Amino acid sequence: MLSIRDCLDYCDLTDDEVALIAEHEGIPDGAAAQIVCGMVQTTEGVLVLTGYMQDLIDRATERGDLAQAERAKSVQARFMADHPLPH
Repeated sequence: MLSIRDCLDYCDLTDDEVALIAEHEGIPDGAAAQIVCGMVQTTEGVLVLTGYMQDLIDRATERGDLAQAERAKSVQARFMADHPLPH
C-alpha cells in the first residue's frame, strides 16, 4: 500500500502545496493529497491548482495577512517551477 508520502513523491508535490489546496477546499491534507496527485497529471489540473493557490493569495491580501500571502506566493512559485505549463 502506498503512503501519502509515496504519492506526493511520485507526483513531485510538497507538503506545503498539499496544505494550501487542503485549506482552499476545506478538506484534510490526506484527501487533498489524493486529489492533487491526480490533478497534476494534466495541464487543466495544473491550471486549476495554480488558480486555487492564487485565490488563497488574494484572500490573504484582502484581509491584510501579508505573511500568509507571501507564504502562499512562495508555494505557488515553487509549484509553477516544478509543474511548468506548455506555451
